[in-house]
Amino acid sequence: MTIQWFPGHMAKARREVSEKLKFVDIVFELVDARLPISSRNPMLDQLLQQKPRLILINKADLADPVQTKKWEHYFQAQGYLALAINAQDNQGVKAIVPTAKQVLKEKIARDKARGLKPRAIRAMVIGIPNVGKSTLMNRLVGKKIAQTGNKPGVTKGQQWLRFGTDLELLDTPGILWPKFEDPEIGKKLALTGAIKDQLIHLDDIALYGLDFFARYYPERIANRYQLKAEEEALLAPDLLMKITEKRGYKDNYDRGSELVVFDIRQGKLGRYTLDRVEEMESQDETID
Repeated sequence: MTIQWFPGHMAKARREVSEKLKFVDIVFELVDARLPISSRNPMLDQLLQQKPRLILINKADLADPVQTKKWEHYFQAQGYLALAINAQDNQGVKAIVPTAKQVLKEKIARDKARGLKPRAIRAMVIGIPNVGKSTLMNRLVGKKIAQTGNKPGVTKGQQWLRFGTDLELLDTPGILWPKFEDPEIGKKLALTGAIKDQLIHLDDIALYGLDFFARYYPERIANRYQLKAEEEALLAPDLLMKITEKRGYKDNYDRGSELVVFDIRQGKLGRYTLDRVEEMESQDETID
């Protein structure tokens, strides 16, 4: 299954990001804590070049906390400050401005030495759809200004938002990239809801999710779907059939697939992280 989604407003947004970079001091790059690498847009490195960047690992409440801590260290080893937050519940949000000042400490020192008056940090908030950008804006500003929605594609334009005297934010629409070179990335994004369900086959995504949980969190599948010992070792297709049957859906596997996908998205199988630091470090070593 190949998943592609690159609406016209995303192409336009990519151009606008490039044009607006000169107006900001720093970029806040939001990633989903459940997939900190797969939810990064690989085009950003080319777009942002040397622009200072703070990586915000959002939705940390949904992710495996051990993996989240590892990802913070991983990004720091790559030369970026990273901060785990949960914008929905305002956790970690107050640390954003102090951390941004830390990223910009050299610029702030240069401005002070030149006798320039301190001014608000101007930041661009960027990330793929459904990563929580609008929710973060509303938390920072303290009122509902940015439109939110638990689906991709809500934010279509750009807007400046002021956060006290310390920060001015430029919102941007979520930007995916034109083609997923790795089909697994598309499946990960689809499983977490970053791609519209109308563009995917839920049965493929359900099978991918069951495979993943069977590998990393097998006891959760057994507990959630009340599986017997001999059923826990079933391969994903047979497991999906068994879950569908146990839920009383007979042979309606589309309904069974929808159940599994939404159970995973809603955290009914617990906190999880699809991107594993160990696997990423192994890939890095192979490339080296």
